[in-house]
Amino acid sequence: MGEIVMLPEQHLKNQNTSNGGSALDASQLTQLQQATANYSSLQLAWASGYLAAKSEQGQNAQVLPAPAAVAVAKTLTILYASQTGNAKGVATQLATTATDAGITVNLKNISDYKAKSLKSESHLLIVASTNGEGEPPDDAIEFHEFLSGKKAPKLPNLRYSVLALGDSSYEFFCQTGKDFDERLKALGAEQVTPRVDCDVDYDSDSQSWSLNIIESLKEELTQTDAGLAPVYDLPVTAGAASQYNKQNPLLAEFSLSQKITGRDSAKDVRHIEIDLGESGLTYQAGDALGVWFENDKQLVAELLATLNFTGEEQVTLKVSGEDKSFNLEEALTEQLEITQTAPAFIEYWANVSGDEALLTVAADKNTAREYAANHQIVDVIAAAKADISAQDLADSLRKITPRLYSIASAQAEVEEEVHLTVGLVEYDENGQLRTGGASGYLANRLEEGQSVKVFVEHNDNFRLPANGDTPVIMIGPGTGVAPFRAFMQQRDADEAAGDNWMFFGDQTFTQDFLYQVEWQGYLKSGLLTRLDLAFSRDQAEKIYVQDRLRENAQELFAWLERGAHVYICGDMSRMAKDVEAALLEIIAEQGSLSEEQAKEYLKDLRNAKRYQKDVY
Repeated sequence: MGEIVMLPEQHLKNQNTSNGGSALDASQLTQLQQATANYSSLQLAWASGYLAAKSEQGQNAQVLPAPAAVAVAKTLTILYASQTGNAKGVATQLATTATDAGITVNLKNISDYKAKSLKSESHLLIVASTNGEGEPPDDAIEFHEFLSGKKAPKLPNLRYSVLALGDSSYEFFCQTGKDFDERLKALGAEQVTPRVDCDVDYDSDSQSWSLNIIESLKEELTQTDAGLAPVYDLPVTAGAASQYNKQNPLLAEFSLSQKITGRDSAKDVRHIEIDLGESGLTYQAGDALGVWFENDKQLVAELLATLNFTGEEQVTLKVSGEDKSFNLEEALTEQLEITQTAPAFIEYWANVSGDEALLTVAADKNTAREYAANHQIVDVIAAAKADISAQDLADSLRKITPRLYSIASAQAEVEEEVHLTVGLVEYDENGQLRTGGASGYLANRLEEGQSVKVFVEHNDNFRLPANGDTPVIMIGPGTGVAPFRAFMQQRDADEAAGDNWMFFGDQTFTQDFLYQVEWQGYLKSGLLTRLDLAFSRDQAEKIYVQDRLRENAQELFAWLERGAHVYICGDMSRMAKDVEAALLEIIAEQGSLSEEQAKEYLKDLRNAKRYQKDVY
């Protein structure tokens, strides 16, 4: 672990150049003083250490000796395994809380951490999301394999805890966090506090865990050892730092909702434009936009009527860690999730209602998950009546969580705007039209000029190659096309010379070719090298993007061999798995490799950030 030396402010001021003058001119010194005017003593210490390290890197100079008075604490290492940014956000806030408590922190993306260093750690916290069907996030695959393998060291001197993030709608809820916890325990490490498994509305649980863990470790981690120097390894975050985030979203202007599927399409897909104004909010191609929404007032009214509530009943909800009072109608509109049903609610309502059919559904976890996925809260309640209080209803529902949408624009092209490609979730339930919470809000209920709460979720696991000469293969059927529209805009703005190959698919050419004119324009200009299309219902035999991959196996493998990066965006449960299976077949066949060797080839692509997925 590298050493960063703290230089007191006066010591810095007294450093002179060889000709006797100050190392900074008057303007530079003023800028430095202004930049650090509001820093705390701890922040000043970190900044001086950071600058010393930068100086060492730039000049290959030796680090100046630390003043004898410098004494620092043992280090708390915090690792985050994040697919979309949630775990990274929690870990970063945890690092801030720990630092404010006087604890020295080493914060790292788990992909940047050398797993062999575990044996020299004394205190470790892991914040881990789970990807897909119980799989670790892409940046945690290598660490997960190491920890599960024979080379993992015994860890009798390690104290640790794990915070797991997940979605109880999936079978393998919080599986990655569970795996890390069980393996660390099996290797002899000692839990500081038990693992906490968080559902999609994780804010309250994660805050409680963070405060508890810091309180538990504060005394032993703030005992200093003279002569050591603190390390605070900040994560590299895409885009400029912003005051706007999930907890403090930007109130942006909703500019446009335009249907981009044909009149006879089975789907309603919207091109959405949102004006960020002079907020200074920035994003990169590959990032997602978080959208906070309100529930449909008609749906709220139907739910109130089904339960014989007026909507004026008072309920108490915890908001930002504090108890706040709402009338029930307001709570159901602005605070509580009523369009996505959690399996836990099926079990709760089955027990409250005593309905035999629902009890049978709840008894089998897979059946309960499937039922929850296809029934909104009002439909569950209507099918099995029960009398409960307004507060009990509020307590049984999850909090609304923002929906994340892959950004479909590059800021270099659209400047203060951000574009989305949103498929409207819409279906009939016993004669009642049901729509998705956020998609219905964006497609039907927001009007141009109204405000919408948004924030950028940076996705460092879905990035264009730094070298513009690198070939790019994009696989994005349906609304999975969104980030690739952003990729092309960015490659165009950068005048990137690398080849670009797009695989797009949907149901029909005439009704579902999203952004058709733009893709054809890129082909004509030469920016897009190849475009392969798969429209499943335009012929008797259904054709999908994975079929087009196999048809072009030889050339696709040739692109991989010359360094191409591969990107997949879209449906996680079927498309992404089918595409990966096709890629493995192609690699094995074209590379004359065994199945295991093909898997290793793809693993190497993933580790090199040449195989990236944005799936949902």
